[in-house]
Amino acid sequence: MSHKLVKIVSLVLGNLLVALAVTCFIVPHGLVLGGSTGIALIVTHVVPLPLSLAVLVINAVLFLLGAAFLGRSFAASTIFSTIAYPLAMSVLETLPLDHLTSEPMLAAVCAGALMGAGAGLILRAGGSTGGSDVIALIAHKYLHVSVSALLWVIDGCVIAGQIPFSNFEQTLLGVLALTLLTIVMNRVMVMGRSQVQLLIFSSEHEKIRENILGEQDAGVSVIPIEQGYTRQEGRALLSVIPRRKLWTIREMITSVDPAAFWVISEVSEMRERQLRRRA
Repeated sequence: MSHKLVKIVSLVLGNLLVALAVTCFIVPHGLVLGGSTGIALIVTHVVPLPLSLAVLVINAVLFLLGAAFLGRSFAASTIFSTIAYPLAMSVLETLPLDHLTSEPMLAAVCAGALMGAGAGLILRAGGSTGGSDVIALIAHKYLHVSVSALLWVIDGCVIAGQIPFSNFEQTLLGVLALTLLTIVMNRVMVMGRSQVQLLIFSSEHEKIRENILGEQDAGVSVIPIEQGYTRQEGRALLSVIPRRKLWTIREMITSVDPAAFWVISEVSEMRERQLRRRA
């Protein structure tokens, strides 16, 4: 139940953040945007419709296409955002939030950060933002073209469609917001899961292993190795630890074996295997 609750909260908060970014910063400053929202912005310049209604209609059409061509699993992961995003936008449109800043650069930065955080939370919870991703996924399924390349082409076309309604500065700031969106989204997706991998080579590997397991309360694996120059067999230790433990473990290794050699690398995500003890 707690896992499902966290997932629902992440989906709600993620869609709310994206809607907040569009309503408070993108629309008031006329910034260009990709995806289904960008298509909706083009539509609202031609047809006098509320942006939230245009987004709902476009997302609904794309959702039906995705369900028809990509199957039920895609539909299940997308239906929440298809409804929640335009619903949150329609509520925010009634609030006086369009004058939070008069600086276009600040608006682009805030929009990119909020949209990136929102999209990251949605994807982290196993959901999907749907939108123009549907077109790219359908094309990939039948044409076997790279999804990322298709997304760049689609977003490029959507942005190009908004150029007649925007000036050069608004276009550049919109591209800046999209760049920040990608950066923040990737960071949020692995937030709290980033770990440090420590590969240790030492003649005192057994004592270091005991200290990591006991004093540091961290997991460790013993890897058989063969030295490249002497061809002697030995043991290396592999441990994935939180960043906060890195300094303490490094100090411990140095105190046990000043001649120890180690390699540190960053790990984006780690899945722990739960072991059951027999009674």
